[in-house]
Amino acid sequence: MAAHKPVEWVQAVVNRFDEQLPIKAGQQNTHTKVSTEHNKECLINISKYKFSLVISGLTNILKNVNNMRIFGETAEKNLYLSQLIILDTLEKCLAGQPKDTMRLDETMLVKQLLPEICHFIHTYREGNQHAAELRNSASGVLFSLSCNNFNAVFSRISTRLQELTVCSEDNADVHDIELLQYISVDCSKLKRLLQETVFKFKALKKVAQLAVINSLEKAFWNWVENYPDEFTKLYQTPQTDMADCAEKLFDLVDGFAESTKRKAAVWPLQIILLVLCPEIIQDIAKDVVEETKMNKKLFLDNLRKALAGHSGSRQLTESAAIACVKLCKASTYINWEDNSVIFLLVQSMVVDLKNLLFNPSKPFSRGNQNADVDLMIDCLVSCFRINPHNNQHFKICLAQNSPSTFHYVLVNSLHRIITNSALDWWPKIDAVYCHSMELRSMFSETLHKAIQGCGAHPAIRMTPSLTFKEKMTSLKFKEKPTDLETRSYKFLLLSLVKLIHADPKLLLCNPRKQGPETQGSTAELITGLVQLVPQSSMPDIAQEAMEALLVLHQLDSIDLWNPDAPIETFWEISSQMLFYICKKLTSHQMLSSTEILKWLREILICRNKFLLKNKQSDRSSCHFLFLYDVSGGGTSQISLDHEEMIRCAPGATLRKGKGNSSMESTAGCSGTPICRQAQTKLEVALYMFLWSPDIEAVLVAMSCFRHLCEEADIRCGVDEVSVHNFLPNYNTFMEFASVSNMMSTGRAALQKRVMALLRRIEHPTAGNTEAWEDTHAKWEQATKLILNYPKTKMEDGQVTESLHKTIVKRRMSHVSGGGSIDLSDTDSLQEWINMTGFLCALGGVCLQHRSSAGLATYSPPMGPVNERKGSMISMVSTEGNAETPVSKFIDRLLTLMVCNHEKVGLQIRTNIKDLVGLELSPALYPMLFNKLKNTISKFFDSQGQVLLTETNTQFVEQTIAIMKNLLDNHTEGSSEHLGQASIETMMLNLVRYVRVLGNLVHAIQIKTKLCQLVEVMMERRDDLSFCQEMKFRNKMVEYLTDWVMGTSNQATDEDVKCLTRDLDQASMEAVVSLLAGLPLQPEEGDGVELMEAKSQLFLKYFTLFMNLLNDCSEVEDESAQTGGRKRGMSRRLASLRHCTVLAMSNLLNANVDSGLMHSIGLGYHKDLQTRATFMEVLTKILQQGTEFDTLAETVLADRFERLVELVTMMGDQGELPIAMALANVVPCSQWDELARVLVTLFDSRHLLYQLLWNMFSKEVELADSMQTLFRGNSLASKIMTFCFKVYGATYLQKLLEPLLRTVITSSEWQHVSFEVDPTRFEIQGGEQMLEPTESLEENQRSLLQMTEKFFHAIINSSSEFPPQLRSVCHCLYQATCHSLLNKATVKEKKENKKSVVSQRFPQNSIGAVGSAMFLRFINPAIVSPYEAGILDKKPPPRIERGLKLMSKILQSIANHVLFTKEEHMRPFNDFVKSNFDAARRFFLDIASDCPASDTVNHSLSFISDGNVLALHRLLWNNQEKIGQYLSSNRDHKAVGRRPFDKMATLLAYLGPPEHKPVADTHWSSLNLTSSKFEEFMTRHQVHEKEEFKALKTLNIFYQAGTSKAGNPVFYYIARRATNKQNFCSVSMWKIQDWSDQRRFIDIPCTTNSEAILCKAI
Repeated sequence: MAAHKPVEWVQAVVNRFDEQLPIKAGQQNTHTKVSTEHNKECLINISKYKFSLVISGLTNILKNVNNMRIFGETAEKNLYLSQLIILDTLEKCLAGQPKDTMRLDETMLVKQLLPEICHFIHTYREGNQHAAELRNSASGVLFSLSCNNFNAVFSRISTRLQELTVCSEDNADVHDIELLQYISVDCSKLKRLLQETVFKFKALKKVAQLAVINSLEKAFWNWVENYPDEFTKLYQTPQTDMADCAEKLFDLVDGFAESTKRKAAVWPLQIILLVLCPEIIQDIAKDVVEETKMNKKLFLDNLRKALAGHSGSRQLTESAAIACVKLCKASTYINWEDNSVIFLLVQSMVVDLKNLLFNPSKPFSRGNQNADVDLMIDCLVSCFRINPHNNQHFKICLAQNSPSTFHYVLVNSLHRIITNSALDWWPKIDAVYCHSMELRSMFSETLHKAIQGCGAHPAIRMTPSLTFKEKMTSLKFKEKPTDLETRSYKFLLLSLVKLIHADPKLLLCNPRKQGPETQGSTAELITGLVQLVPQSSMPDIAQEAMEALLVLHQLDSIDLWNPDAPIETFWEISSQMLFYICKKLTSHQMLSSTEILKWLREILICRNKFLLKNKQSDRSSCHFLFLYDVSGGGTSQISLDHEEMIRCAPGATLRKGKGNSSMESTAGCSGTPICRQAQTKLEVALYMFLWSPDIEAVLVAMSCFRHLCEEADIRCGVDEVSVHNFLPNYNTFMEFASVSNMMSTGRAALQKRVMALLRRIEHPTAGNTEAWEDTHAKWEQATKLILNYPKTKMEDGQVTESLHKTIVKRRMSHVSGGGSIDLSDTDSLQEWINMTGFLCALGGVCLQHRSSAGLATYSPPMGPVNERKGSMISMVSTEGNAETPVSKFIDRLLTLMVCNHEKVGLQIRTNIKDLVGLELSPALYPMLFNKLKNTISKFFDSQGQVLLTETNTQFVEQTIAIMKNLLDNHTEGSSEHLGQASIETMMLNLVRYVRVLGNLVHAIQIKTKLCQLVEVMMERRDDLSFCQEMKFRNKMVEYLTDWVMGTSNQATDEDVKCLTRDLDQASMEAVVSLLAGLPLQPEEGDGVELMEAKSQLFLKYFTLFMNLLNDCSEVEDESAQTGGRKRGMSRRLASLRHCTVLAMSNLLNANVDSGLMHSIGLGYHKDLQTRATFMEVLTKILQQGTEFDTLAETVLADRFERLVELVTMMGDQGELPIAMALANVVPCSQWDELARVLVTLFDSRHLLYQLLWNMFSKEVELADSMQTLFRGNSLASKIMTFCFKVYGATYLQKLLEPLLRTVITSSEWQHVSFEVDPTRFEIQGGEQMLEPTESLEENQRSLLQMTEKFFHAIINSSSEFPPQLRSVCHCLYQATCHSLLNKATVKEKKENKKSVVSQRFPQNSIGAVGSAMFLRFINPAIVSPYEAGILDKKPPPRIERGLKLMSKILQSIANHVLFTKEEHMRPFNDFVKSNFDAARRFFLDIASDCPASDTVNHSLSFISDGNVLALHRLLWNNQEKIGQYLSSNRDHKAVGRRPFDKMATLLAYLGPPEHKPVADTHWSSLNLTSSKFEEFMTRHQVHEKEEFKALKTLNIFYQAGTSKAGNPVFYYIARRATNKQNFCSVSMWKIQDWSDQRRFIDIPCTTNSEAILCKAI
């Protein structure tokens, strides 16, 4: 369009600009401001090519706006803003006016635009708050207009002058003449003005003459200030024509000045005209002056007299002062070398001028304070430029007892000196740096008075440095200043802040000051500025303070903070500022918070530039300033309040060292706390801006995260550590930053993205935790106000201001301060919604910060009952502590799920449902599930009856929606947390409640949604936790099938019928998902045999599904005949029929053994449709790969075999999920049985080592010390004991029997006593323990001799040590080493003290092996040889006593400890100590190497049915606990749910232990805890005999149970014996062989026709 229709396109842009003006679009916000600026820039660029079109359009807009009629303060402000926008756009367009503008354009400008501009200049109203700005803006337009269109403007002025020459009115309009003050004038144009004035001056009336005189003076200054080079050139090369015009006008004006009043009016112009005549100035400076120039000399003489106060007229004195200031100012634009005469003239007057203007005892005043101040500023600036070293007037103005006007003049003069474009000969501001101290003192004093006068809290007084103490003692702040004084202080404060902004070095300079004093003064200055930022009563000063602070954070300025220690000073002071500003932002004490956040972003950029510049310097600085203490729960910090933070800097003392310094502040150690707190507060502020309803505020906060990351990058480069040490959530912060650059589709989309990123925050820090808690507190208060609305509003009668918005926007967060809320303001409710989403998304990481054990965990019962609470599961409730904020928040959300607020109840419920379901942090899922479960459980009375209420129903409906959203939404990380709390109880209660709702429309809809939830639940089955999944799914199928065809045939209304069919469809889809792989599991305890009960249950469901199919067919037939709406119904029925067939297929697939007999007959049904359905079902189950092996007669044995495989299954990392879970949940009363079962099963699978490793590692991990290892009654101890008992019996027999028989039967030991305890020498129990001939020393030698004999026999038997026990010892050794290495202190690992670790664990580890072996294996056999089966009868008491004492000595050797407590055993310490090394070598020999699995004789490779049945019983009884353990265990993620799912499925197929076939029922009733069979098989090494191997391959024998005498019972299946005669002979030989060993074994032998019980005698 721009190329083809440029005029229309330009007009469209102009119209858009017009429509977005505040007067038409209303009050501006951030987005409209940006749009308006964009339109403005667009028009400015277009004007370079289509100048006339743009200027014409803007002129018309301005004209229309000026003619608008407005009412009200808001409309007036919008009008003012609109006019400023238009005038500013016009000025920039005119400044870029192309040179080829046609004459026609000039005419248009004069006729259309100039009158509108003149309107603003002429209608200036004194005191109007907007008029001054409008006139300044209009004057800028006129200046730009006159630059390229001077003739048009001059023509208007000239015409008006001509009109005034003939005008007879005394009060003629002279406004057009006043345009001279605002137009652009160069040398040639000034000549034209002077010539025109000279030509017409005499003919003008007095009022016009005065207007010309006043305007010409200002036109002169326009020329000098805009074209100083031309004025300077005038004195280098005098221009005769300019001087002639000026002289003529001087004479005319001099003639006009007949009276004192007129003289006072014309003197300022006359001095200017005289300055334009450099040659005349030189002439009148001579002693002899020409007659024609005498009036000029007389003028100067009168000027001096008046200035000295000798004129007798105050008016002339004031006029003389003005004229002299003009002269001084003009002289500064002239180089001394070009004309020294004018400087002599200045010097003759300047002393009197200073005395007149800067006299504290008699201040100069003309009644117009602004004009007086401007005059004094001009004088001060001019005097500085003339002679910068004569600073007496500076000292006068700096004096604290001088009037505040003097201070104001000085500050503004310095500002002008700094900001004005300097000429080459003008002195620099550094000449004033010596007064920095006084200026800082002035700033501190003014700041205090200004804040005190505003009624705000008193300014935080800094502890003044020694330099200022004397000066500050004279200040008195007891009396509150008046309003007028406060106003003057504000103006002075604004000027001081502008001065800092203009040149920060002026107040930072500290000549000849030490580092601590320099840092103290810098801190005082910056702290003062920081206090101004949140001052809402002084917005202009606050804005300027931000600009000044930004300049102070520039690279060059930071270096001046303290040149002696720049890095440390930067961290200390900048962190204090950051802390204070962020604290104000988070407490919401700033109105323009978004703008302040933008400024804060610039500060962060400056900080990073400084850090990058000083990156290498930082390496030698205080590294602690860079580090964050992030450990587990977050950052540990000391809390500093407002005043403490401010006092940190000035109260600090610096100790100067070699090259750097250290700070001791009131904050604590070395300034570290304030740096950490600043970081934390900044994070808090940025987090809390993320829930602002202002999109710009959110985007700015997100962009600030980038600069946090940049700082971390710089710092990690300095300290050579990971960036995550500084910012644990670095990656997420970078994502926030990247999103801030993307254009969002709107507020909702942006918040959704924010919440998604918040959920990805992994690490709890002090920042995110504090942000969550602060937001939660505000959310709670806002929630109360919302729920109490409009009551709160009526009571309070006011609406508070918004949190993140400017003063014109309403926000909610100030409501928390006790205000009220207006829900008609959509931003208020939106902010509450944003806060809710923020809390939901970030709550998980805060929960993690609260307690690392917040999830369900188990305390494994691996030790003594009294220490480890037996087998009871010790769970930390996932609900967390009820007092934690996160828990309270979830509780409050649940109450809001049923909010019935009249105005916003629906919005709240809808948003809570969406936010909890879609945005909740996955880490909060377990807590939510438990709270929902607990709440819904209250909807039932003690008898289980439903408490049906409208609120309860609403809560149930909301819960269904939330759970469906939550499970449907595959949020990142959700899989990890979904399974940490079971939802079975909650889901069953939901179904139980919904069942009684009836058949109303709403009830049907709720049921349909619940069915959909069940389907989604089964889709996420792998992620969820089910403790009794099969039982739960069976129950759900039972409930949901009740809804199928429940009301569909009864409904008469077509809409209701459609709803019921939808319910049928949803129910069947849920049932399909539930039946997939589900073995039917009837209710227990009904007295019916298991297979029969399963068969009846299958028939029930199969019949229901067939009836549903028949119903679908009937309805389809009806629909085909009737048409209409019923045709739509038929499409639903087709889908329903498909689901029903799938349900039947899944049902039959998982239950072929109990269901095929009921379904096979359908293949021969007379109804064709039924047969077709059966074929369809059969086809599907074949496609699903149904295992028909379940119909085989070996199915039971196969399932038990799979159960054993599952328990012995090993994960990728060597973990044993099912076995370890079982070990952790079985009650301690069953540990003996479990130990036997596990050892037997794992040894049969050649996995005994893996079992021992897992068990021993857990035991060592839980042990308090090596001394307590395997001393308690733990499962690992029992497994170890069982292994020693089963695998070590033969070894002990061979080792100890000869030794014991020698001691008992040998003649040399017949009369030997071993008693060494003197206290037992007297008679005890009627028997004398010591013979008269015995001696203590002799007994000690005997005991020592026997012990030595036994000990050497033991340590020399390593070659005979059983390989299985070598595996046990090796496993224990390795587990202990591994545990000690893991338990090595952090300091040891950090310092890499390998020697310390190596010294610690080998000795202790091998000691643990020896201690356990003697304690659990050798010593029990020595002390009780008869009970161990080594001896046929008990040894005599004296021998028993000796054996007991010997075991103590052997145990001490194994433990590597000496006797200390028992005095009578101390004599053996030498022997004990001398054998430490020998024992250690023996232990290393038997534990260092582990024999290969294939070389070990697996004596328990024959698994008895008793062990398998015991395993079944243990798994069945502890199934739910195993599921809970696997869900909460830390290895759950690695192992997954599949092992438990397989186990649950197998157990469902097998059924409960008591349901067994008739032939098997008596097995389970026997005592299956005996291990005699295993001992027998091991002792005789039956597994190695060829006959046994042959029998084993035939699978003829199996063993189960025991006889009445406690002997194991063998069964054999005769039909499996291929050669019965040979088999019988071998079998009988084996029986006889076993009988010879006097081991009694019952062997019932079964054939197909009979059972023979054989008993070996």
